Amino acid sequence: MSMLGAFMAIGITARLSQRSGLPWLIAPFGASCVLVFGLPDSPPAQPRSVIGGHLITSLIGLLVLYFIGDAWWAQALAVGLALGGMQLTRTVHAPAGANPLLVMATHPGFGFLFAPVLSGALVIVAVAYGINNLRVRSSYPRYWV
Repeated sequence: MSMLGAFMAIGITARLSQRSGLPWLIAPFGASCVLVFGLPDSPPAQPRSVIGGHLITSLIGLLVLYFIGDAWWAQALAVGLALGGMQLTRTVHAPAGANPLLVMATHPGFGFLFAPVLSGALVIVAVAYGINNLRVRSSYPRYWV
């Protein structure tokens, strides 16, 4: 079931990217699928961590990029602040730690928070809800907040 879930989540986001012309897929989502479908009971695989972790780290990356720049030390600062932000909000999600570096490399606008970050994270959580509950009824998520 975990392979099917990962296939579906990435397949849906990739197809939506292709059909809409908007980005729905980022590389960290592959690692998110490993957690959400491979270790669905773990705290980093819960919806709060998946959605919140991706949003917080992306926002921090964008703020650092636009207020400080993309120098090597700004990249390091962004990742450090992203980890701190996830810890403060109890949304630690390891794959999201790559988002500030992705922001620094691609220089997106603040729309990046909605597409691909929020939209893609919601797709992953929705597919996880369906697939993981086929495996064991009412098993995912362990908690929402």
